[in-house]
Amino acid sequence: MRSWQYSRTAGGLEKNLTLNPSAPLPTPKPDQHLVQVIAAALNPVDYKPAEVPGLIRFAISKPATPGIDFAGTIVRPANDSPLKAGQLVFGASGATPVAGGALRDFSVSGLKSTAAIPEGVDPIDAATVGVAGLTAYQSIVPHVKHGDKIFINGGSGGTGVFGIQIAKAVGCHVTTTCSTRNVDFCKEMGADEVVDYKKEKVLDVLLLKARERRYDHVVDNVGSDEELALRCHEFMRSDGAMVIVGGEPSLKAVTQMMKRKLLPGFLGGPKGNVVGFWPEQKPEDLQQIAEWMKEGKVKAVVDTKFRFEEAPKAIEKLKTGRARGKIVVDVASETYKRDS
Repeated sequence: MRSWQYSRTAGGLEKNLTLNPSAPLPTPKPDQHLVQVIAAALNPVDYKPAEVPGLIRFAISKPATPGIDFAGTIVRPANDSPLKAGQLVFGASGATPVAGGALRDFSVSGLKSTAAIPEGVDPIDAATVGVAGLTAYQSIVPHVKHGDKIFINGGSGGTGVFGIQIAKAVGCHVTTTCSTRNVDFCKEMGADEVVDYKKEKVLDVLLLKARERRYDHVVDNVGSDEELALRCHEFMRSDGAMVIVGGEPSLKAVTQMMKRKLLPGFLGGPKGNVVGFWPEQKPEDLQQIAEWMKEGKVKAVVDTKFRFEEAPKAIEKLKTGRARGKIVVDVASETYKRDS
């Protein structure tokens, strides 16, 4: 099978990817499906951890294949799975969160990280959900109720686009941030209010809006403005939570995380409830997002679709941080359509 692989990341992951035309098929564990990949969608986690100095040497088996988000068909289902061979599925590929293996013809996916694609949902769209959609769902839905006021920092990226739509699907009033060129786009996604961070200081706007009503819940998909976390108690309700989703894998980010976690407010830590986040694989959450997609309440936004042979270019595009929605690599949609 074809597989994009790397053994080093010096100079950037995209510069080290090579296409192996005769890689061996992966061997699934009893609780994993063997799947044929139709499409893969990219996320920052596909390259950021791999490019941390030292991590590639010690934490990732080589050669490694990136890619977590996928849509495909079941070749051989996991033991005791209700899914059947030939069934269209989507979710998270692989056994590790760093090198998922979706950028190849065949991969593996776990029982808890795979769900059926409902009839009427395009596999290309379903492929975008695995990381960004699940992150948006779990960082919002368990924390809110109908009528809540939510602030999403970073509304035009992969997670933000899903976040706006999911928050509206459960009945929230949504305020989000983006650059000037994406203001109308975020409104089209359903945002009630949009803050243009190119023209206004986000914290100042939040403090002003808090005079009328504080936010019930906050999600930070950017993670670069520590002042938002330290002063969240000034614009968020005391029983609310600020979920930090975005951030760089750096010493500075780790220091800030430890400061938020360990320092009390009077010593410089946040006075509000600030929590970190890592998605939990729940097929029922994936299935709910897919049902909303079928109903038209949530839609995938694909910024660019690349051919399988262009996977390094797709990662280059991802690293610009300028994608509006998701970047998708078409692995075998035409082949799949001919064979189905």
